[in-house]
Amino acid sequence: MAAPVPQRAALAGMSDALEDLQTRFAHQELAIEALNEVFVRQGRQIDDLRAALDRLQQELRELRPSPLDADGGSEPPPPHY
Repeated sequence: MAAPVPQRAALAGMSDALEDLQTRFAHQELAIEALNEVFVRQGRQIDDLRAALDRLQQELRELRPSPLDADGGSEPPPPHY
């Protein structure tokens, strides 16, 4: 009957190790979920920033047209001194 005692100790150790692994796994799942939320939020922010940049670039083009696009006759010539 001496053999069952070491087996119980081994099983108890394995049970503790399994519980530790389950705890670590649960914490990793929570960390992954948190990182995923950050990733999704940053993706939305990037999309918003790109849209804002596109709007600002369009406004800038409207305020300051490119000299290559100008027909030359739309602006009066500068005054001569």
